[in-house]
Amino acid sequence: MDFNDILQLITPEVHASLRRAVEIGKWADGNPLSREQRELCLQAVIAYEQRHLEARQRTGYIDLGAKAGSRDAPGEEPEVIRIVRDMGGA
Repeated sequence: MDFNDILQLITPEVHASLRRAVEIGKWADGNPLSREQRELCLQAVIAYEQRHLEARQRTGYIDLGAKAGSRDAPGEEPEVIRIVRDMGGA
């Protein structure tokens, strides 16, 4: 059985359990995840989410919204910030 076969067996409940284990670094019974277990669980969570969830629902999703495109909009000049330091005069 390879990784893709195992992914077919993951239910929403198993996904939630794996995601929680990765988040807190422990299994539901309190035993810590090894580094290898954490890596494999995270791979499984990401692969499951890629297949079954919308982008907004996936782990690590960042909503850039409408403002993301306006940062480098043509015609906008960057704001200049000047830093003035008091050199300890009088």
